[in-house]
Amino acid sequence: MVRGKLIIAIAADIVSLGGAGLWMLASERHTAQERRKKFYAPRKEYPTSGGEKMKVEW
Repeated sequence: MVRGKLIIAIAADIVSLGGAGLWMLASERHTAQERRKKFYAPRKEYPTSGGEKMKVEW
């Protein structure tokens, strides 16, 4: 009886640790994907020293 409970407890620990590992892996992947998207996204801002749009003067 005790042996069966011990096996069930160990199996539950393994499943819970595996779930936590998968959750961490998924969150890291999501973070990396966001960083990649932000890095390779085309810039819609006009980069200047002041961070403002450049004004065209004729």
